[in-house]
Amino acid sequence: MANLIYTAITSLDGYVVDADGNFDWAAPDEEVHAFVNDLERGIGTYLYGRRLYEVMVYWETAHLDEDLSMVEQDYTRVWQAATKIIYSSTLESVSSARTTIERSFDPEAVRRLKENADTDISIGGPGLASSAIKAGLVDEWHQFVNPVIVGGGTAFLPDDVRVTLDLLDEHRFGNGVVYLHYRTRRTSASVA
Repeated sequence: MANLIYTAITSLDGYVVDADGNFDWAAPDEEVHAFVNDLERGIGTYLYGRRLYEVMVYWETAHLDEDLSMVEQDYTRVWQAATKIIYSSTLESVSSARTTIERSFDPEAVRRLKENADTDISIGGPGLASSAIKAGLVDEWHQFVNPVIVGGGTAFLPDDVRVTLDLLDEHRFGNGVVYLHYRTRRTSASVA
């Protein structure tokens, strides 16, 4: 069975974008980006909400940019190789290969996807991830905490949920970013 992994780059105070919708403070440097690339190599499917897809679809044509660094070229290949499922009731069409649209998030369909997948699945975007967290579907958590406090915005995690985690790994980068890797602790009460 595949793991469902929630990965996000956050501020110290737990936001993925600030109150103005900006996330320029979260742009990874080469060291962090290379680390992310290695984490993402095992992902076979990305689950995205519409807004995150609209940011990430850049990687569909990024290889055309002559100024792309080697690390960015590597990530382009990683991203393009994966299947993408976009959850949106408003998105009319997609502009990337290997991409489909689902009109609503169905926890049972994601559970079946996890059971049948040969490779891990990544869920991105705090709104979509919130649905998966509340349904008890997230197995692993990858958080890149940036040394910045933004004071508000879109939260990395939803309110009104409680999940017990086990720390599996941590890594500190030269730019002050800290990577935290957790696994959901499964108890008899939390196993479906």
